[in-house]
Order: sequence, then C-alpha cells, then structure tokens
Amino acid sequence: MSHTTIPPEVAAHVLSHFGRGGYPAGDWTESLITLIDRADMANRAKLLAAFPECGRAVLLAKYDEEGIATLQRIAQGETVAVDSSPNVPF
Repeated sequence: MSHTTIPPEVAAHVLSHFGRGGYPAGDWTESLITLIDRADMANRAKLLAAFPECGRAVLLAKYDEEGIATLQRIAQGETVAVDSSPNVPF
C-alpha cells in the first residue's frame, strides 16, 4: 500500500473547485482538478498515477463521507491520515 500525502495547498484548491472553501488554483491546476473530476474510470486511473496528490484529494471530495471535512482539516494545516487505497470508483 502506497502513501499519498495531500499538501494543504492541494486540499484548498480541491475545496474551492467543489465550492466548499479553500482558494482557487491557477488555470493549469484548476484544469487538472476538473479533468480528474470529470474523467472516465480508465483516464482517471492514468491521471491518478501521474498526479496522486490532486487525484487523491478529488476522490476524497467526491466519494468519502468525511472527505470534505478531511480536506478542510488538511487545508488548515492539520496532519491527517488518509487511506491511500480508498474503495471508490476509478
């Protein structure tokens, strides 16, 4: 099992993307977050392999009941353990 650490900045960008706080990313990063959010399963897996921090944060926001709260804690600088192998569609 690999370990993916989500930096506070990434958490804040993903929160902003989903309208749940945080702050906006730059154009390139926002486009990446949007691609991960909208990708089909095959392409999402490729994006997650290339950009694990953004990918994991998007998956948390979309599929984990506590994902938004977890990202909010990360964005505030708390150290939060995040399961790197979630049982979510991708």
